[in-house]
Amino acid sequence: MIDAVILALVAGVLTLVYALFLAFRVIRSPSGTAEMIEISKAIQEGANAFLMRQYKTLLPIVIILGILIGYGVDIPTSLAFIVGVFSSALAGYIGMQVSVRANVRVAEAAKQGLKPALGIAFNGGAVTGMALAGLGLLGVAGLYMYFGDLVPLIGYGFGASLISLFARVGGGIYTKAADVGADLVGKIEAGIPEDDPRNPAVIADNVGDNVGDCAGMAADVFESFVVTVIASMLIGLTFAATDVMIQIPLAIAAIGVIASIFGSMFVGIGKQKKIMSYFYTGILAAAIVMLAGSYYYLTNTADLPIPATSLFVAVIMGVVVTMLLFMITEYYTATDNKPVQMVANASKTGAATNIIQGLAIGMEATVLPVLVIIFAIVISFKVAGLYGVGLAAAAMLSLSGIIIAVDAYGPITDNAGGIAEMSKLPAKVRKVTDALDAVGNTTKATTKGFAIGGAALGALALFVAFAEAAHLETVNLLDTPVVVGLFIGGLLPFIFSALLMLAVGKAAFEIVEEVRRQFREIKGLMQGKARADYAKCVDISTATALRELALPGTIAVTVPLIVGFAFGAAALAGLLAGVIAGGLMLALTMTTAGAAWDNAKKFIEEGNLGGKGSETHKAAIVGDTVGDPLKDTAGPALNALIKVVNTVSLVFAGLIISQSLGII
Repeated sequence: MIDAVILALVAGVLTLVYALFLAFRVIRSPSGTAEMIEISKAIQEGANAFLMRQYKTLLPIVIILGILIGYGVDIPTSLAFIVGVFSSALAGYIGMQVSVRANVRVAEAAKQGLKPALGIAFNGGAVTGMALAGLGLLGVAGLYMYFGDLVPLIGYGFGASLISLFARVGGGIYTKAADVGADLVGKIEAGIPEDDPRNPAVIADNVGDNVGDCAGMAADVFESFVVTVIASMLIGLTFAATDVMIQIPLAIAAIGVIASIFGSMFVGIGKQKKIMSYFYTGILAAAIVMLAGSYYYLTNTADLPIPATSLFVAVIMGVVVTMLLFMITEYYTATDNKPVQMVANASKTGAATNIIQGLAIGMEATVLPVLVIIFAIVISFKVAGLYGVGLAAAAMLSLSGIIIAVDAYGPITDNAGGIAEMSKLPAKVRKVTDALDAVGNTTKATTKGFAIGGAALGALALFVAFAEAAHLETVNLLDTPVVVGLFIGGLLPFIFSALLMLAVGKAAFEIVEEVRRQFREIKGLMQGKARADYAKCVDISTATALRELALPGTIAVTVPLIVGFAFGAAALAGLLAGVIAGGLMLALTMTTAGAAWDNAKKFIEEGNLGGKGSETHKAAIVGDTVGDPLKDTAGPALNALIKVVNTVSLVFAGLIISQSLGII
């Protein structure tokens, strides 16, 4: 059989070449009128300015942590940490560069119809997906080949986790501050459309789509992908008789990434009644190719201490979780389905009932995903023990390439709609971009469901790896240190989310005041005779986001270390269990409720229940505004919190064992 490391390196290079090919295809497409290009450039400049300032802000933190890891753990782990930081940042940066250029080309292609615009939007998103998958494979396989040891790879995973945390937190605060501020003054107070060029926050809002849902999501899933593969390889160390168990998760990841390339080629083929069906076709094709390749690899691998068919069942579980989470999330968040329509109908009696119904839907939406994850864990453990659980998680995340392609499609189409409106393109063009954007809301929701499920399974694999590193054979829930850790772990997602929601509120307040000031002071702005000062709102969102991300980030990194060094490894194990369970439930509730509120508003805007401008619509706008920071800031950021807490615990496990004070 082909060596897994060589397979991963080849697959990584192939995937990056494919991403480059797609990027050229997108960039070579027509970019529209001078006015459209000018708007697109304003979005590009804002997105680049935010990312550069974010990376400069993080640089001192990365240097300090790199030195601490080098001193407290070892130099190879510190070097791998730096590589992980760079790789994760690069994955998001590459994807965003194409995303902010694809938007105007999608708007231009919409003049020719839905399918041409769909093709460019998906290809633009696929660059992000393929870039993160290719860089992830090269990073894990390259470092494993170079060091010949798994320990430094833990540092690589921590580096990816750190960037994911700050990208999710900073990007999430930015995007929702701009969005909420633009909606509150533009839609509700001034009564103007969402992407009206008279709104000073409209460019900041479009920038936010890219830094949050493109760069932020890419860093998030890049981290899930690499840390899950690394954790599964670490679990494979327990089979000391052979190296093959270490390499199998890497091989499965490589096969899944190659399958994502094949799957992406099926998107847009044929004629589908629903746009979402094009994406399901691609994901299904990728899943079939991935399963076929995995079966062939496993059944032709010698010296397996676990039967190949048992390992293959675990791989199947990972793919099943991916498909089911997609379908469940779509059910709860698509405009065609009952949950969203129930939220829309609740808007008829005001904003309060809209919010109550949305919260109920969000809470209810935790049941099926959790049952699916439990089912996968039980079956995987039954057939292959803890290694099977890790392998299922690796199999699930191996399809990250095509999943993120579908996700990054969302901000591209959202921006395309904004450009179409701001440049006053014909109504038929806006009809196409609206149709693409409506599906984009659903794809962003479904991929968040995937990301949350992946974070939970990946964190479980990391938890097992931590238990091995800390020499914990069992964790006794009756032990006081474990109970203390469990409660702190359960608390973390709530205080973390509260800080992010408060940050969005502060930033949105500043945006609201600025938009009101411009409406009041710039003569002729509301009549369309003067130009808004877009740069001011971009600057406010950037400065506030970077200022407010410090405290949540510090809490995520320091709390597990404080608990570990103060109370011991068992208490830290309790904390990890608490943050995984609590974070999973809270993230599912917030992201699903937020998406349901968003699409309930979209359902009304399609002409239902009184349509735009009605009292029902105004109530739905309030619900959507409440849901924005839930689904795009706090909810997705919990993925990063869960994994950062686990990776930092794993990195410093050895020190915690030797230096713990054992206060309790």
